[in-house]
Amino acid sequence: MKKIAVIGCGAAGMMAALAAAESSASVTVFEKNEKPGKKIYITGKGRCNVTNACDVTDFFGHVKRNPRFLYSAVYGYDNSAVMDFFENNGCKLKVERGDRVFPVSDHSSDIIRTLYNAVKKAGVKVIFDTEVLSVESSGGVVSAITYSKKGDPITREEFDGVIVCTGGVSYPSTGSTGDGYKFAKNLGHSLVKPVPSLVPFVIEEDWCKDLQGLSLKNVGLKLFLSQKEEKEKPAGKKKKADKPVYDGFGEMLFTHFGVSGPLVLTASCHYEENVKARLLLDLKPALSEEQLDKRILRDFEGAINKQFKNALGGLFPTKLIPVMINLSGIDSEKAVHDITKEERLSLVKLIKSVPMTVVGTRNFNEAIVTRGGVNVKEIDPSTMESKLVKGLFFAGEVLDIDAETGGFNLQVAWSTGRLAGESAGMNG
Repeated sequence: MKKIAVIGCGAAGMMAALAAAESSASVTVFEKNEKPGKKIYITGKGRCNVTNACDVTDFFGHVKRNPRFLYSAVYGYDNSAVMDFFENNGCKLKVERGDRVFPVSDHSSDIIRTLYNAVKKAGVKVIFDTEVLSVESSGGVVSAITYSKKGDPITREEFDGVIVCTGGVSYPSTGSTGDGYKFAKNLGHSLVKPVPSLVPFVIEEDWCKDLQGLSLKNVGLKLFLSQKEEKEKPAGKKKKADKPVYDGFGEMLFTHFGVSGPLVLTASCHYEENVKARLLLDLKPALSEEQLDKRILRDFEGAINKQFKNALGGLFPTKLIPVMINLSGIDSEKAVHDITKEERLSLVKLIKSVPMTVVGTRNFNEAIVTRGGVNVKEIDPSTMESKLVKGLFFAGEVLDIDAETGGFNLQVAWSTGRLAGESAGMNG
C-alpha cells in the first residue's frame, strides 16, 4: 500500500486525499490551521460558489492562464462530477445567475462538512495545527517530509508520494502563506511571480473617494491596457482604435481607494503590472448614444426651467450627481434651457464612458486568488506529477493557473486535486 502525504486541507487537498484513499493508498493530510477548509469558508461571501454549471467546453474560456494545461484534469473530473459528488453525499445544490452553483443552504460550512466527512469515511488521517517544514527527495524521487505540531519537536516521516495543495498567497489569514512555493523551489522548480488576482483596483481620480459606498448595478465596464506610448503615426495613417482587454456587464462598488465588486474583480484577471491601464464605465449600457440623447432630451423638457443640477435625478443616484456635473464641465446652476446641443452630446458621451485611471491593485489580503505560482511547464498535465521529482504532485492554487469569478477557480481545485490524488495513489 502506497503511503501518501497531502499538504493542505483545503479544496484541492481534501479532494486529493479522498481520491488517493479511494485508490487504496494510506493517506495523511497535514494542515497548519485548527480546522479544514478555511478559505472555502469565506468564498462566495460565505456561501461558497462550488463550481460553474457552464458547458465544459466553455469552461476553459474563463481560465485566464494556462487553460490547456487543465484539459486532462477537467475532462477527467468536470463540473457535473463535482455537483454529483456533493449531491450524492447529501449536500443539495442550486444554480444561480451566470451558472454559478451554490449549496441550497447558502452556507459554505455545508460544503466543507460534506467533503471532510467523505475524507474521514475513506480512512484518511488528518492532522491539524501542524506545519510541514520541508519536502525531501533522494535520487530524483520524493522521500520524506518534516513537520512540527505546535509545541512539539520536528518530526521526519517517509512517504511514497507527496501532494502539495497549499494554495497561493491570497487571503494569508486563511493559512495561504506561500509554503508550497518554498517546497517547489527547494526541489528545483521555477515559479511564475505571484501577484494578486480577482482583486479591487486603486484609482487615481479623487472623485472616486467621494462616491465611497455607492453600488452600481447593470453597468458596463471596459479595461484598456497600453504597453507604452504609441509612436507617432506617419501622415495619412489612421491610429488604430483601442481594443479593451475586458468588456463586461454587472455590478460594481466605489470605495475609499477606488473600485471593487464582481465586475471589477473579473476585470482584474486581465490587468498587467507596469502598463498604463484605464477603465471606461458605461452607466447606461442598455441605451445607444442616440437613445440616451433622446432620453436626456425628454428629461430636460420636463425640467426646462430648472438648474442643471436639479434635472439629473432621473439619470443618476443622488451621490453621483455632483461628480457627473463636475466631470461634464457644465455649470451646475445653468438653466436647462440654456444647455447647448454640444454640451448635451458631451454629457451623453460621458455617461457612456466615464474615465478612470488604474494605478494598481490592492494587495494579497484582498485578493480572492493568486496569479502565478509553480510553473506548469514542469508539471505533467495528465497526472499533476512533477517532471523533476518523481512522486511529487501539485494541485490547486499553488499552480500558475487562475480564472475569473463564478466558481471556476474552485473547479480548478477539485479537478487538479482529484487527478493528483488518483495519480499519486496508483500502484507502481
